[in-house]
Amino acid sequence: MDRLTENKIILVSRHTRLDDLIARFNTIDQARFYVEHLGADFSDYVRERDTYRAALAQTEVTLRELGRVQTLDRSFLPNFIFGKDDTLVVLGQDGLVANTVKYLSEQPVIGVNPDPQRWDGVLLPFTVHDLSLIVPEVFAAKREIKEVTMAKAELNNGQRLLAVNDLFIGPKSHVSARYVIRIDGREEQHSSSGVIVSTGLGSTGWLKSLLAGAVGVASGLAGSDLPVSAQSSFNWDANYLLFTVREPFPSKTSAASLVFGKVTREAPLMLVSQMPEKGVIFSDGIEDDFLEFNSGTRALITIADKKGRLVV
Repeated sequence: MDRLTENKIILVSRHTRLDDLIARFNTIDQARFYVEHLGADFSDYVRERDTYRAALAQTEVTLRELGRVQTLDRSFLPNFIFGKDDTLVVLGQDGLVANTVKYLSEQPVIGVNPDPQRWDGVLLPFTVHDLSLIVPEVFAAKREIKEVTMAKAELNNGQRLLAVNDLFIGPKSHVSARYVIRIDGREEQHSSSGVIVSTGLGSTGWLKSLLAGAVGVASGLAGSDLPVSAQSSFNWDANYLLFTVREPFPSKTSAASLVFGKVTREAPLMLVSQMPEKGVIFSDGIEDDFLEFNSGTRALITIADKKGRLVV
């Protein structure tokens, strides 16, 4: 068939909830029994899958008129080798966009919302119908690109992990994390539920909820009606990260004053694990892709050298 260009387009897709249930229970009937037995609406799962499949099919048709298309399931992202001139089209949700950007270098990413009635899509500014206009503009470098600062965790054993939204450093299970925290000349022993380090892109997610909770608790303790500040969010391309400690526990051996602050290239965050086992570092909510963070391991948290590039 005739196509507009020979440019390479990678279409990143995902499984729906129903796809995962069928993989787990082998048939759609068994998946239906499981969902309905728990009192849930199985038809919602079917609508979500059908809407996504229709969007995926239409996206493929549109993109094949514009360039050479390869469809890539999200499970292959960590091991896929991207070409420097590839253009990425990600068929949402937001988490899939963030997870894709982490494995790229300078390739532009177009986030597409497959179901605007279902997903808000902060990182999904486009619909399937927009692609015939947006993709040629990206090819011609006529579309605005927004840079995204990423976080980096680097261990003293040479391993490293990038994050587009946030890093979590703490326990794999519901026990206290024990570590030493150091930044900008200050140091404390901590016992907490872990540390979150957020980028500007991730500041409207996990960080926002943590700060909202902290402000709410402070408001209650003070007996005032202090509003939750919107200042927890910051620019996607900001030259800093923010960290916050979850549920720090003050005791004879642990402090709770070094619990929030800014991380820069000049003032990185250092964490030294004191957990004999089950210490982890994971990024962007992907718990299965983690670095072990056990006794003696040092993690240096700072801004990553590379940036993500989102088409807006």
